[in-house]
Amino acid sequence: MLNYAIIAENLTYRYGDLTAVDHINFEVERGEVLGFLGPNGAGKSTTVKMLTGQIRPTEGRATVLSADVSKHASQIQAQIGVAFETSNVYEQMTAVENLKLFARLFGVREFDAEALLEQVGLAGRGNERVAGYSKGMKQRLMIARALVNQPRILFLDEPTDGLDPVSSETIRGIIRQQSENGTTVFLTTHDMVEADKLSRRVAFIDQGKIAALDTPHALKQQYGKRGLKVTVECPDGRLETREVILDREDTAASVHELFANQRVVTVHSEEATLEDIFIRVTGRGLN
Repeated sequence: MLNYAIIAENLTYRYGDLTAVDHINFEVERGEVLGFLGPNGAGKSTTVKMLTGQIRPTEGRATVLSADVSKHASQIQAQIGVAFETSNVYEQMTAVENLKLFARLFGVREFDAEALLEQVGLAGRGNERVAGYSKGMKQRLMIARALVNQPRILFLDEPTDGLDPVSSETIRGIIRQQSENGTTVFLTTHDMVEADKLSRRVAFIDQGKIAALDTPHALKQQYGKRGLKVTVECPDGRLETREVILDREDTAASVHELFANQRVVTVHSEEATLEDIFIRVTGRGLN
């Protein structure tokens, strides 16, 4: 247990007759980025609420930082940071005022608000009212606020959803840096490309159950197919695309035949995406 920041054991939550999270089991290592992936309504947010002590499990147990969340929620909440998709910063305050207020709530007496804002790409904007911030700036401020208490676990809910490329890349850099510094990151998202870039392992949750959990590479090897996408020029000048599946007995012969008998224009390697694999595992997409 000492190597794990989070342990979920038969974790279950019901809203009346609806089972939102259905006896799920997983562990997250200290310093790991775990992508918790699924469509809206799959059980992602309910799982996070149980792990962060906002709601008590109907069944099972969540152990966070070696403590049972149901019994030690306040102790755990002092050591975690949370940033949700929906902005909940105080817009009539400045960014610095937001951070100082949150620091007081956590009992943090010594921290450098300007340095924290610089870390999230908001240097020089700390004394502006948050009402004038863009969506991306507000999201970066929320992550700065989640870092005020130097959390051992960072829970991020759709941190780059709908953001511009600069804000998205800034947030990805923060996530990588936090992981390198030993912070565990629990990343909930429906963006498979984002999860593939950031996560050491990913868990697919669908209809409240864990459908698959492994590294992106291992999932692609198990469920995906590797191939070559070859563009050839036909005698009449048209371009056509041919696909060659790798790892077959006839792969070498197929490639040789293409180059021997066709005018090959381009060749690209191709592998399954996490979204392809999610659809194959669960039978449905992310919408």
